[in-house]
Amino acid sequence: MHRRKLLLLLDDYAARAPVELPTVQRFLALAEAHDNCFANDCWAGHVTGSAWVMHPYRDEVLLTHHRKLDIWVQLGGHSDGDPDTCAVAAREAREESGLDVAPLGTSVFDLDIHEIPARKGDPAHWHYDVRFAFRALTEEFVVSPESKDLAWVPVQRMDDYTHEESMHRMARKWLSGWTPSA
Repeated sequence: MHRRKLLLLLDDYAARAPVELPTVQRFLALAEAHDNCFANDCWAGHVTGSAWVMHPYRDEVLLTHHRKLDIWVQLGGHSDGDPDTCAVAAREAREESGLDVAPLGTSVFDLDIHEIPARKGDPAHWHYDVRFAFRALTEEFVVSPESKDLAWVPVQRMDDYTHEESMHRMARKWLSGWTPSA
């Protein structure tokens, strides 16, 4: 089953972050009800992959000023049918920044479910975002057309860039010493 890897990641995350069990349960409900949950046109919601990209020295995170949403967030995007959410996150990081990245373990760093407003014929829908932590192998990035800008941001200065709760949640996890599973 192409959703098996996602289901295993969700089980592991639920064990590592029991306080986030309601979010995990919503992910499971989507994956169990929609075998096309990785497709961009699954309007009940679709799985996306995002990258929390740390500077090579691990003191700053790379944020994008998202062109369509006009907010500072992590790099990431659609699965385009690919059920390997970590590979999706890595691909999106490379496409949006030009950086080579290496995963910091195999476990999920964060999960988030957020609504995407209707636009250009697409109805409003939900992104079920699976987020992984990566280390950039270099620090020189390239701003892609999907972004207004990119910036290395000290994790403790997240509030200078965004008030998005999910961004602050990831910052808190990182600053509290989050460690991935092997």
